[in-house]
Amino acid sequence: MAQVLSLHVFFSAERHKAGPSKPLKRIHNPKTSLSTHRKGPQSPMRKTQKLNLLVSPHRAVSAVRLMRIEMGGAFADLLNEKDKGSGDNEMGYVERTLGFRTKNLDDRDLRLVTDIVGGTIRWRRYLDYLIGSLCHDDKAFRSMEPLLLQILRIGFYEIVKLDMPSYAVVDENVRLAKVSLRPGAGNMVNGILRKLVLLKESNSLPLPKLEGDDRAQARALAILYSHPVWMVRRWTKHLGQEKAIKLMMWNNDDPSFSLRANSGKGVTRADLVMQFNMLKVPHELSLHLDHFVRVKTGLQSIIQAGLLKQGLCAVQDESAGLIVSVVNPQPGDSIVDCCAAPGGKTLYMASQMHGQGMLYAIDINKGRLRILKETAKLHQVDGVITTIPSDLRTFAESCQLKSDKVLLDAPCSGLGVLSKRADLRWNRRLEDLEELKKLQEELLDAASILVKPGGVLVYSTCSIDPEENEERVDAFLLRHPEFRIDPVDRYVPPGFVTKRGFYSSDPVKHSMDGAFAARLIRTLSLILGSTMNFGNMEIWMSLVFEWSVRNGSGPYQMLQT
Repeated sequence: MAQVLSLHVFFSAERHKAGPSKPLKRIHNPKTSLSTHRKGPQSPMRKTQKLNLLVSPHRAVSAVRLMRIEMGGAFADLLNEKDKGSGDNEMGYVERTLGFRTKNLDDRDLRLVTDIVGGTIRWRRYLDYLIGSLCHDDKAFRSMEPLLLQILRIGFYEIVKLDMPSYAVVDENVRLAKVSLRPGAGNMVNGILRKLVLLKESNSLPLPKLEGDDRAQARALAILYSHPVWMVRRWTKHLGQEKAIKLMMWNNDDPSFSLRANSGKGVTRADLVMQFNMLKVPHELSLHLDHFVRVKTGLQSIIQAGLLKQGLCAVQDESAGLIVSVVNPQPGDSIVDCCAAPGGKTLYMASQMHGQGMLYAIDINKGRLRILKETAKLHQVDGVITTIPSDLRTFAESCQLKSDKVLLDAPCSGLGVLSKRADLRWNRRLEDLEELKKLQEELLDAASILVKPGGVLVYSTCSIDPEENEERVDAFLLRHPEFRIDPVDRYVPPGFVTKRGFYSSDPVKHSMDGAFAARLIRTLSLILGSTMNFGNMEIWMSLVFEWSVRNGSGPYQMLQT
């Protein structure tokens, strides 16, 4: 499994977590089939051809992958060389779904699949509005078979957003529809795409008008910037319309990625930069983290060069790296990562411990913990990591473990990572937030049990929604007065520190994923009144001594906390 680590684990390492295991997955309907077979006579080409060299390989793969994503069977990630998510594997899906193979995907095709799949998903609502407008029959659009709809979406995206030559787009998508469905489907694609070309050339594409009350404007904005209406209304309420539009534009732009040099294996950022220069991959040094490098393009080249497979680096957003800065792992620490899988933050924390201390990685998903463990070996940080497959809530109730630092990177809506997780916006409902808030509170209560007196609890999300962030912290502090806020200004740059001392990254302002973290300290003052008797004086004084050594101060300063 470590051989596919480059993409399957690290690229998805900061995806959002669902339940104690991240993320909440879209429910798959087992009755829904990807097969495009229809009853009755089939196209002669469909019956006889297994290898079709005339069909565009990247369009065939993109159409099938889009169907799999929409039906819950895949994520909108990059393709890598081998195994799951590879070009060979995707062509296998094409053969099983469409009944034929095309020529093999080359590097250009791989990049096009990534661009077209991601872009088509991001702009889905807008593309569907255009397709529906040109169909002139809402019923025909609503009842359109899945593969035909995906082919049209691809064609519309290529013409409207990628500005590809219209004659090539029309010809290739018509051929795909004819071969994979039937001649009549190709004729329909031909007619609709030609209408689109004429409207685009005359600058008269149909667009909704931004007018009316708040609801009407939210519906129009949801089409123009291709987001669910509930997200538009929520962001307009919290941020104002101007900032909400900027956020949606960020979400729709091609994402940039950060790679972390694996210091656990002795790799420095300079080593990584040298490798990128050899691969001719454009890059920028992170302004905030010493081990991180940003890339806008060329990630496919890095994957194919094997840098991730060798454990030299990991794909990890800077926003996630700054959460680790808030935890501030040190050699000799005892740390618990409560919802650890898939393990990006776990591995980064372990690399900062330099082989000293212990990091307990807890997650409910045994399979992903197994991958984390194998990855830790690849990164040469497994000496400090112990994996514990368990529901955090059950584990905390039955375990006597108390640690210096506890990280709860909680399951959340993922509203801060919509740029990279193109499909997530369509898989989230407003109702999910209520379920998640309840889960977040239960996990926070459980995580707090694992914090020793004087220890640190870090609560983090990759959400930008205050109900999942500040409001959850406030509710927790009301239930747990033994904790207090420890401002994060000592651990992250000033631009990321809120007025209340929390960490917050803003996608538009900081050009990275949106994230949040609160650093909370379990105080000792409340313990004093209940523990000051001769029977446990010795225990309490040992806590005083340990706290003083760790914080470089004496007992008097400790009692002021």
